[in-house]
Amino acid sequence: MKERYVVELRAEEELQDFFLVKSVGIKIGSNKKQYLDLLLADNTGEITAKKWDVADTELPSLNEIKEGDIIKVKANVTEWNGMKQLRVLRVRKAVTQDQVDLVQFIKAAPEKAEDMLQYILDAVEKMKDLDLKRLCERVLADNHEKLLYYPAAAKNHHAELSGLLYHMKRMLDMGERACLVYTNLKRDWVIAGVILHDMEKINEIEANELGVASGYSFEGQMLGHLVQGVKTIDRLARELGMEREKAILLEHMILTHHYEPEFGSPKKPLFPEAEILHYLDMLDARMYDMQEALNGVEPGGFSDRVWTLDNRKLYKPLEEEGEANHD
Repeated sequence: MKERYVVELRAEEELQDFFLVKSVGIKIGSNKKQYLDLLLADNTGEITAKKWDVADTELPSLNEIKEGDIIKVKANVTEWNGMKQLRVLRVRKAVTQDQVDLVQFIKAAPEKAEDMLQYILDAVEKMKDLDLKRLCERVLADNHEKLLYYPAAAKNHHAELSGLLYHMKRMLDMGERACLVYTNLKRDWVIAGVILHDMEKINEIEANELGVASGYSFEGQMLGHLVQGVKTIDRLARELGMEREKAILLEHMILTHHYEPEFGSPKKPLFPEAEILHYLDMLDARMYDMQEALNGVEPGGFSDRVWTLDNRKLYKPLEEEGEANHD
């Protein structure tokens, strides 16, 4: 039975508890010695873990540990480079007698998948551009089953059960509001961009029905979801008889939403709906990462360093809303 959760862990404590394995491997350190490198998780977050100086006699049992396994570790909580991690002393796979509850280890979006999908379908139903509407309906139908559980990433933002839907739904919600403020934006194009921009993560990432990613597919590693998305839109646009300019604009939105070449986009957005798509995507990812980093942080304290936020340590203010001291 699990007792300690990632969000509760503090440096310099010792623990014996169960975690889900998100990645595992035997590596060679700078001292030429073997060590076990793990990314562990429960339903509150993730933490890296290492078992140093692994002897050859330990390899048979350690090699049996696979992604998706539940393991029990005895470890010390340490801090390195501003981030907590586990220094593993002992490790074993969980057995039936441990009576672990899988719900304790699976991080999930805070909203029901069916409700989020219906929200997206309702938005599509209101679209006036019939070409974009038909394309979005087709893509949502083709991916319906996996959408209900797929994560939006293997390790970073929205790497959770139904995370892809949650990411899309929040972006769509913000996109609708953006269209009210920036009246030059065409609502149907913003909606279509949100729905289509990350859809090929379903074919880029390999994940099980618990939303746990185990890695990337062959095509995902060779091409990535941006190129995969462009290929899919090109194919479906031809099948649906969409005019060439519309198809290219949609492909451009997918191709440019990462914005920078180092993040996979060979061009920057060249029309307003493509530009806002990038910022909707970035905003939702940043807000997700900030919320995750501050979970479990006491008021007046700082989080661990967050690599996806430029290695910043975030601060949780002492005062809650409406509780300011006016003396």
